[in-house]
Amino acid sequence: MAFETIERRLRYRPPLAMVPLMRFLGDRAIPGVESFDGTTFRRAVRTPEGEPTVIALTPRPEGDEVLLRMIAEGVGEPSSLVRTARRLFDLDADPLVIDAALSADPALRPLVRSTPGIRMPGAADGFELAVRAILGQQVSVRAARTFAGRIAEASGTPLERPQDGVTHLFPTAEQLAASSLGSLGLTKARAGTLRRMAELVAAGELDLSGVTDHAATAERLLAVPGIGPWTVAYVSMRALRDPDAFPAGDLGVRLGFETLGLPSTPAAIRGYADRWRPWRAYAVMHLWNDGHRGHESARA
Repeated sequence: MAFETIERRLRYRPPLAMVPLMRFLGDRAIPGVESFDGTTFRRAVRTPEGEPTVIALTPRPEGDEVLLRMIAEGVGEPSSLVRTARRLFDLDADPLVIDAALSADPALRPLVRSTPGIRMPGAADGFELAVRAILGQQVSVRAARTFAGRIAEASGTPLERPQDGVTHLFPTAEQLAASSLGSLGLTKARAGTLRRMAELVAAGELDLSGVTDHAATAERLLAVPGIGPWTVAYVSMRALRDPDAFPAGDLGVRLGFETLGLPSTPAAIRGYADRWRPWRAYAVMHLWNDGHRGHESARA
């Protein structure tokens, strides 16, 4: 079967804060699985038929669209890959509604005005995102992506046609559950958390696709030893697509509150953030974006 190039133009409702979105995804690009050259974001994905391919996403702000391009053998109907791409860039969000709601808070209003249309970077795969979140516990973004790259190289599936630095599919839950994680530099406890989570997903006992009840999924995640509220909130934000998920204990959130001159005790943060419902996850993106120059505000 011959390889073919498929292109789709993905429209969205402006405004879209493309610079922080691309920076967020680029800073967290898993070596071998994803790449970002300053213009185009690429990553390895599986087609609906289970075949590996690489999708390339290039913003075209002048047309309020993102160009999706893929070269693959027998992709068939690419609608699922289009959905993946739209989820990665949060193209189905309504920025006018979200910005209006968050601008009602005088403290947050300047951030919304300076970065209108901020989006919630999504995930191509919920299991992969949960792995990232576990790896990102109490470490820098750079360290988390390094560990993720090691896992991809050791346990992922090599591509027959690497493209622009994208060489591997991230391992499935089944692959990771069967892998040895002892030589990757992870602590024994963290490797155990990854393995247990992978086993639950592989057995169908934990669904991270975002289509099941979010509260039930969050509760099941929280029951895994080594997974706490921050990890659950991060997975809820990016994989489960919960617009109101809120990592109250996140360092970047606390620093963001301090920068805004707001009380920053855990109780004060939770109480104040209630005024941002049901868009607290987008408020977090504003806080992380505002603090980007001063610190690594978001892990994983």
